[in-house]
Amino acid sequence: MQHSTADVLSPIDHSEWAAPIVAVQKKNGSIRLCADYSTGLNDALEQHQHPLPTPDDIFAKLNGGRYFSQLDLAEAYLQLEMDEDSRPLLTINTHRGLYRLNRLPFGVKPAPGIFQQYIDALIAGLDGTAAYLDDIIVTGRTIDEHNTRLNAVFQRIHDYGFRVRLEKCAFLQTEINYLGFVINAEGRRSDPKKIEAIHKMPHPKDVSQLRAFLGLVNFYGTFIKDLHNFRAPLDALTKKAAVYTWTPECQSSFDRIKATLKSDLLLTHFNPGLPIIVAADVSNYGIGVVLSHRSPNGSEKAKYHASRALTSTQQKYSQIEKEALALIFAVQKFHRFVHGRHFTLRTDHKPLLAIFGSKKGVPVYSANCLQRWATTLLNYNFTIEYVNTKDFGQADALSRLIATQPSEPEDYVIAAVDADVAAEFTDNCSHLPLSAETIRTATAADRILRQVIDYTRSGRWPKIDRNSPLWHYYNRRDTFATTNDCLLTANRIVIPKSLHRRVLASLHKAHPGQPIMKMLARSYVYWPSVDADIESLVRNCTTCAMVAKNPIKAELHSWPKPTAPWTRIHADFAGPLDGKYYLVIVDAFSKWPEIVQMNCISTDSAIPAESHTSAHRRSTRKVMDKPNALWTPSSEDSPN
Repeated sequence: MQHSTADVLSPIDHSEWAAPIVAVQKKNGSIRLCADYSTGLNDALEQHQHPLPTPDDIFAKLNGGRYFSQLDLAEAYLQLEMDEDSRPLLTINTHRGLYRLNRLPFGVKPAPGIFQQYIDALIAGLDGTAAYLDDIIVTGRTIDEHNTRLNAVFQRIHDYGFRVRLEKCAFLQTEINYLGFVINAEGRRSDPKKIEAIHKMPHPKDVSQLRAFLGLVNFYGTFIKDLHNFRAPLDALTKKAAVYTWTPECQSSFDRIKATLKSDLLLTHFNPGLPIIVAADVSNYGIGVVLSHRSPNGSEKAKYHASRALTSTQQKYSQIEKEALALIFAVQKFHRFVHGRHFTLRTDHKPLLAIFGSKKGVPVYSANCLQRWATTLLNYNFTIEYVNTKDFGQADALSRLIATQPSEPEDYVIAAVDADVAAEFTDNCSHLPLSAETIRTATAADRILRQVIDYTRSGRWPKIDRNSPLWHYYNRRDTFATTNDCLLTANRIVIPKSLHRRVLASLHKAHPGQPIMKMLARSYVYWPSVDADIESLVRNCTTCAMVAKNPIKAELHSWPKPTAPWTRIHADFAGPLDGKYYLVIVDAFSKWPEIVQMNCISTDSAIPAESHTSAHRRSTRKVMDKPNALWTPSSEDSPN
């Protein structure tokens, strides 16, 4: 393991704590291990009480600056070494055994507060410098002042033994975006990107999109009453007999509602003291996310709106993958607002609660991309919450009404997942006697699998009868993914019925027997009856029956015949008889028995008793034959 040689991990033999891990293969082929401490340790730990800085704290330190630099610390938390008492708590359970972490990992509850405390100490006494976790900002009124302060920060970083990730740093900027504000020499102003998704929102093209937009109006209309005064022309288009015609009155109503949604009446400044809510939803072609605060009176005010289009590959995802993708986009988009703080993560897709909200870790049956995305969420402290779609207007509208736009640069993580799914499919095909094109063609010709793919992509499964051929697929519906017009469950390719015989023949070629055939099948392929088909094939195979391994029989042999009395004895404990135990000793030559009452039963107590009974006899060689499990090991037990 790479981290093991880097003094991050150390192997251990035993630990009272052991967190499961999720292994993720990165684009360069290396493996990243993420520990899931939500399965137990986090519940047992107290939150570290060092406060995270508020936006006002940060902006106060940056006032008056004209030039700005942002520094990002590489593998931030892992740069802090843990004390000996804490290391056993951070043990992880891997396929190579138990390892303990010697450095502070992501995902453990007190980590943000601990790290912030060290960073605050690092920048203490430095003018024009502010930090939020691993993000450090340096400012100055002149270039010379800025550079002097920046050098002072670099010296502190060097003194503390930290490292900087240069590719994520920005130097000598005249304007930066931070925590929803644009900061420059004139001060700070609200970041226009907060409402860009609403500003660019095109008018609805059909009734479905219009209903989504009106859902947004309903959501915010609870505390902005004027919104309902503008919607009459739009409501008229949703009536059953209405013909959908977008009139100037509809456009005027649409524009007035958008203007209200973009106003300060709706948006609020970020306040970490209020509950934070992140809502994410997805349509067939876009993602919409909203960062909000819940006020003391129970109302919610948006802090930030964002949306993005799905790529052509992502549009082919199953519904559960699209919904999970929306959550990942949301937490990455709002990382600076939510990292290190508890927040509520909302979705209208209930199956995600079992995957991302389980205290038992990420289910192994989940599609591989869901397991990879789950590792991203391990770095955040959140409670996932289900909201009915009809009450999810704010995110639903943004996902459906998005302007045509390219994917944002921050989507590189998601793009890597796209490549991984296709790569897994290709890799699995290389182990099969089938090409990807053969599987794709057979899948397209398989009526059942065509239905499963349609249901998977739409996310709308009908109620399936137990006797239906779709029943087994329905039970696994949350594990499916599609790529290359083929179906996968976790990382296994779902094989069409017409190809079952070819796959079985390949598995059976070397007659390895049921266990190995099932193991191979479970690594690469799936169909509902695959285990039963393997059992039937092996059971009816003459060659398999002939080469099946029989238990290895130990060769029987007799004790050598003793040549004189007391050259070998056999001994064992008997009892309890009337609450007492006895040592029974039999001479192998004469069959003479001797019985000694014992106070305790062990080898150590038997040796003196046996020696006493035979002390008056000529003794040459003794062998203690002790089949009873009550005997305990002793160095005296071996033949002399």
